[in-house]
Amino acid sequence: MAYFAQINETNVVQRVIAVNDAECLDQYGNENEAIGALFCHNLLGGTWLQTSFNARIRGKFAGIGDIYDPTTDTFNSPPE
Repeated sequence: MAYFAQINETNVVQRVIAVNDAECLDQYGNENEAIGALFCHNLLGGTWLQTSFNARIRGKFAGIGDIYDPTTDTFNSPPE
């Protein structure tokens, strides 16, 4: 499974969904984030970014309310 977070216009995570790996593969069978994000967009609209439980993608697994920082390309917990 691949996981994608939907962000709004202020980069706040709105929801996170699981996507079958097959929806993220290019014509050569390689996983491609852009293909997975486009799949999510076509299905539900909005802007989508991949996230990962093991933090290898964007620092941490995105949760609702987290903030995406495009400068560091990471998801961060909201300030308390």
